Amino acid sequence: MAAFTAIVTVRLKSGVLDPEAATTQRALERLEFELDDLRFADRYEIDLDAADADAAAERAESMAERLLANPTIHDYDVEIEDRT
Repeated sequence: MAAFTAIVTVRLKSGVLDPEAATTQRALERLEFELDDLRFADRYEIDLDAADADAAAERAESMAERLLANPTIHDYDVEIEDRT
């Protein structure tokens, strides 16, 4: 077994209302920051042991699909980093 960190980033799908991001974007614009768009995301860092990076990714994908993200309204990305 090897040690990995799975990084799962969960964000609302395009077109889904994101009031937290909208409020933050307006505040940044009032502070005179120019931006085209802003999205809020949750980031989970999961330390786990797996046979290889592919197995770690599969486990993280399963976690995202079963609990971390609601596939109706969320998109998610999984990145795997080696902790050894």
